[in-house]
Amino acid sequence: MTRSYAFLIGSLAAIWGASYLFIKVAVRDFPPASMIEIRLLVAGLLLTGFVVLQNGRAGLRELRAAGLAGFALGVVNGAIPFTLIAWGEKHIDSGIAAVANATVPLFNAMLVPWLLPEERLSRRRFGGVLLGLVGVSVLAFAQPNVSWWFVAGTMAVVVASVSYALGGIFAQHRLGNTRGPALAAAAMLGGAVALLPFALVDLPTHAPGWKSIGSLAGLTLAGTALAQLILYRAIRLHGSARTSLVTYLMPPVALFYGAVLLGEPIYGAVLLGEPITAASLGGLALILLGVALGSEALRFVRRTTPIPEA
Repeated sequence: MTRSYAFLIGSLAAIWGASYLFIKVAVRDFPPASMIEIRLLVAGLLLTGFVVLQNGRAGLRELRAAGLAGFALGVVNGAIPFTLIAWGEKHIDSGIAAVANATVPLFNAMLVPWLLPEERLSRRRFGGVLLGLVGVSVLAFAQPNVSWWFVAGTMAVVVASVSYALGGIFAQHRLGNTRGPALAAAAMLGGAVALLPFALVDLPTHAPGWKSIGSLAGLTLAGTALAQLILYRAIRLHGSARTSLVTYLMPPVALFYGAVLLGEPIYGAVLLGEPITAASLGGLALILLGVALGSEALRFVRRTTPIPEA
């Protein structure tokens, strides 16, 4: 079981960490809304096919049963945060987007007491939330040559984290009635339907290059469809609390990808692409420490912690 846990969590971190890089490359040629429309629609169709192949007509009944709940989850946990992150990465590095998106458990800790009356915000959790928000401030304002567009891009990803937190709390209740893959398929298709009008007025103005197309394919197939299946298998085998610890692994992985894989090869050597600044590392440390205090994830509390997906 230990090997299974390490493999599944390592796979999620590697895939979701790469999603920020895929977005950074794809958004060069695809406007955010149309890019995310393709991501949601294709991933939703693939997940629907998986559910039907696995359960036949019973799978179709599960998808229909998800109904409006799946649509709502697709908007809050898919269309809104995916598009905000894509727009944000037009103005910030992929690694910084991953660090800002690591705030999801902080907002979960902040929102749960308001939305679930049986929960309460302890001093420990409140201190973690404040510490994490200080980390966001360091990340956004302490960078070299900060512009207002940089701050706006960072804040867009932070707002996406709030949306993810709301979606995670909502999904926590729906998972009791609908299996994970069926709910994920319904959510992806619901998000695609909601985003379609915006995508139609935000179409590419030129033919996308092969790098952007390949990145969008990787984001859709691996970062969305495959990752959803791995996620729900990990939750089923190891529980949501242990699975949520992938939150700690994604930002360092994304920073590494952005620094190395986005570099330009010169004479056989790969130069660093996105710089890893002291502000990025300091903000990451404060945010993750805040997550540890605010979500109490390191104590393996049996509570669903929403897991960010780029």
